[in-house]
Amino acid sequence: MPVLFALLCGLLFGLGLIVAGMADPAKVLAFLDIGGLWDPSLALVMAGAIAVALPGFALAKRRRRSWLDLPMQLPAARRLDRRLIGGSLLFGVGWGLAGICPGPALVLLGAGVGKGVVFVAAMLAGMLAFERLERR
Repeated sequence: MPVLFALLCGLLFGLGLIVAGMADPAKVLAFLDIGGLWDPSLALVMAGAIAVALPGFALAKRRRRSWLDLPMQLPAARRLDRRLIGGSLLFGVGWGLAGICPGPALVLLGAGVGKGVVFVAAMLAGMLAFERLERR
């Protein structure tokens, strides 16, 4: 049951990314181009996502187990450190250069779009490099 639920949630998330235009790198880059032809519509998508997520997280904090009877696993770290800030900067630079982040990259990969394939390959290489660095 958890795998089926994860599949349905992933499909819903991917559909939302497509409908919102977040799977279109040109739209994302237009949002990031505040000095040019700025497209603020992605800010509304983000605000909508936050509005939907906040009540869900508030409810999750009060529960010990999920609706699928799995242990609740919420992040506990509250400290800003160099690793978090550095990772955020790397993520932001990658997003700004490509106009793609991991969720939309998987949508593009599934659609067979070349940019998505290249992005996912680079993302996996970065994850592998991180794992190797962490083992040291």
